[in-house]
Amino acid sequence: MGIRVAMVGCGAVGGFTAGHMVRNGVDVTLIDAWPDHVAKMNRDGLSLRGVTEQESFDVPVRAIGITEVQNLQKEGPFDVAFISTKSYESQFAASLIKDYLAPRGFVVSLQNAINEERIASVVGWHRVVGCIASSISAELEAPAFIQRHVPIRGDSYTVFRAGEAHGRITERVELVAELMRHTDSAMATRDLWGERWSKLVVNSSHNGLSAATGLGGNGMATHDAARRVQIRMAAESIQVGQALGHVLHVKKGTEPAQWIAAAKGDAKAMQGIEDLLLAEVGSRGEGQRPSMGQDMLKGRKTEIAEINGHVVEKGAEVGIATPLNAAMVDLVQRCERGEIAPDPKNIEAW
Repeated sequence: MGIRVAMVGCGAVGGFTAGHMVRNGVDVTLIDAWPDHVAKMNRDGLSLRGVTEQESFDVPVRAIGITEVQNLQKEGPFDVAFISTKSYESQFAASLIKDYLAPRGFVVSLQNAINEERIASVVGWHRVVGCIASSISAELEAPAFIQRHVPIRGDSYTVFRAGEAHGRITERVELVAELMRHTDSAMATRDLWGERWSKLVVNSSHNGLSAATGLGGNGMATHDAARRVQIRMAAESIQVGQALGHVLHVKKGTEPAQWIAAAKGDAKAMQGIEDLLLAEVGSRGEGQRPSMGQDMLKGRKTEIAEINGHVVEKGAEVGIATPLNAAMVDLVQRCERGEIAPDPKNIEAW
């Protein structure tokens, strides 16, 4: 494949997917802001670990820091630039790479939340593609060391979904899907915004909750109060997404109406979803932790405003109340400021 690829932001998802691309012969330049991470990748290669041997390998990569991007002018332009930074860094990342794109080059948002509009404000809509990473469950645990906590999904579940804002299937979204297949299953979608909001339902119900409680994925499933808060927050996000006109895809074996019914007190609906969440505990490693939970442990700013805050903002636009999402924004921001410590007790009265 004779294309040049940039990966701007080489944390859990960016680093994991870039490493798989490089292993399969794609010319990828990894760009990251963490000097220790960049130095170790260049010195020792990138170590990727998974649940299976197939995913566990070391690969030599070429990495540069953000202050070195100015030297890329000498090397030729990029055909594809992935942005896999935090949402609040989207415009910075787009500005960083904009001048190094080929004439038909484009930018792919490989991020949580919904950042295509932020990126388009810098590079233009004609240069923007979206790509959802669903249930990849990876973590940058140390410089140049990324661990995935769930097995390769393959035919059982499509992890990556690439799409255009206008909904047509184009050569470039097919290319993005092809690049993502080096890591796991991928497809081109005609419904980028429905896929984005479906992922937002998951992120808004899990990520802030992990940050505010200190619980990992399995802990949130087995803790009674946390599990039910997950379900009720998801129901709020589902109702907002539906009011916006999106077709939503929730956890396999359930329908959006079941989550809404559970949140409104339907015991049978609640039990069915709780059983599903508890059954998932066996499918992931104990170390699995949503990204905001990882951020809180590492003392970093979270994406609470861009994820739960976005649900609250859009809910207000369509007249859907989102009290739990609003409360979660406040709670996580208090934890970020150090006013309170992450603890399951923070949500037990909800």
